[in-house]
Amino acid sequence: MRCEGRSVSGYQWRKSSYSANSSNCVNVAADDDGIALRESDDPDVVLITRPAVLRAFIRGAKAGAFDRIREGGA
Repeated sequence: MRCEGRSVSGYQWRKSSYSANSSNCVNVAADDDGIALRESDDPDVVLITRPAVLRAFIRGAKAGAFDRIREGGA
């Protein structure tokens, strides 16, 4: 699988040390094009974003902005 003209395996993926040997974690990679995220149990699906967008998402998650999102809509 390719992601924006680049092989998914071309990234140097990192995972949190809190994940230990668990298979349910998010992997992160960064390069000049932005930040790539993938779920460890579905590694061929990659989301690419910019640092500012990821910061805003994390800030919102910490503030509870997504706590009331239901399956199938907000």
